[in-house]
Amino acid sequence: MRKEGFTFSAPLLLMAVIFLAVGWKWPAGVLIFLGLFVLYFFRDPNRVIPSEPGTVVSPADGHVMEIVDEELDSQPGHRVTIFLAVWDVHVQRAPVAGKITRVEYRPGRFYAAFRSRASIENEQNIISISTPGGTLVFKQIAGAIARRVLCWKSEGENVSLGERVGMIRFGSRVDVWLPAKAEVVVRRGQKVEGGASILAKWNSTA
Repeated sequence: MRKEGFTFSAPLLLMAVIFLAVGWKWPAGVLIFLGLFVLYFFRDPNRVIPSEPGTVVSPADGHVMEIVDEELDSQPGHRVTIFLAVWDVHVQRAPVAGKITRVEYRPGRFYAAFRSRASIENEQNIISISTPGGTLVFKQIAGAIARRVLCWKSEGENVSLGERVGMIRFGSRVDVWLPAKAEVVVRRGQKVEGGASILAKWNSTA
């Protein structure tokens, strides 16, 4: 559980207690439901990180929404988009081990996360991880409900495979860009878990 869960749920649950004390059972029930949902949303379960060499893990929980060939800075590659529903775990993890060379925050709009323009126009953090085999880039993208993207790492920090790196609050998407030589092994519509599901095969250490 992230500590923010207690911060956001405490006022709701406290107000529910007050409403119960004065006999307002229906409003109290609504507040209790919302308070418990907030605690559920901020859960942060431990994950078993794959040990097989050459694996790229999913940075987020959700469903694979799109897999396309796409250039980044004139370099050929693949983009995998993961849609996070409001009930998914919203903590993001490092898809590969390496050094964070860029964390760029871009303010923007709040289009629904499943719309393609959200990848470019929505509020987002762009995180680049450098490895001996090349660079992987992924984006934390806010959606219509999510209004805050948080990155807990800074440029110059090293991260291990599956390490926690940030969080998006309340519904969103994550885009992952991989070099062309990476082999994407997930399929569209597949359910993935951050830090545990294998997204692609890529020898990032070579």
